[in-house]
Amino acid sequence: MRRIIDAHCHIYPDGISRRAVDAVDRFYDGLPSDHYDGTVQTLLRVGRENGVTHFVVHSVATRPEQVRSINQFIARSVREADGAFVGMGTLHPESQEIRQDFRELIGMGLHGVKLHPDIQHFHADDPKAMQIYALCEEQGCPIVVHTGDYRYDYSNPSRIVPILKAFPHLKLVGAHFGGWSVWEDAVRELPAYPNILVDTSSSLYWLKPERAREIIRIWGVERVLYGTDYPLWPQKQEIDALLALGLSQEEYERIFWKNAAELFGLNLKEEEDSNE
Repeated sequence: MRRIIDAHCHIYPDGISRRAVDAVDRFYDGLPSDHYDGTVQTLLRVGRENGVTHFVVHSVATRPEQVRSINQFIARSVREADGAFVGMGTLHPESQEIRQDFRELIGMGLHGVKLHPDIQHFHADDPKAMQIYALCEEQGCPIVVHTGDYRYDYSNPSRIVPILKAFPHLKLVGAHFGGWSVWEDAVRELPAYPNILVDTSSSLYWLKPERAREIIRIWGVERVLYGTDYPLWPQKQEIDALLALGLSQEEYERIFWKNAAELFGLNLKEEEDSNE
């Protein structure tokens, strides 16, 4: 039986999930798939229907005053998911209390931070954002960053390079193979830095299978995480697209779960043994 961790999932409270998903769809000018509703219940249901056992979940604060309530929601969702969720907190560079916000999210039991410079409207290498990377490096916790957008210059690879240089011990996950819609720039500029990993989310729909396979091997299979960008893409479609690349069993194990388990500190071997 294949083990799968979905390392890139957005979740929203039931009352606002539809509006939130519609807003994301508008931001990307519409994407070629049917979306899920963005709720926790749907994520767990469709994930488990497709063999996904664990999910890395997060949401994004578009304003500093949203940070605390979003982090409380993520932390509560983690507690209620009975071990299935790894929670990533949100921060905002314009907050006047970044250190306090960071201490609070760690105190809530969240594993790290998720940023989306393009939706939060800041340059990824802005000095205010650099405070966040410094805190994550100091704490030793991972940070997931949306990377890339051909329409803007908030998080393109050239903005990520200064971060990787300034914080060589930071564990940064560059979402969407390190550069959504600018994948070729990403593979040219970023793999030389050992402190960045990437996930597969919102990429396989666009890349030809042979190019996706080449990109994975340029990065090195030990630095690639499976992710769907829930609620934007059907879980089965993403699994099938990855399986269609014709990788080895060892490579699939790395991408589907081992890399994420190591990054987020999930002792799945022990969990598996306890269920035998």
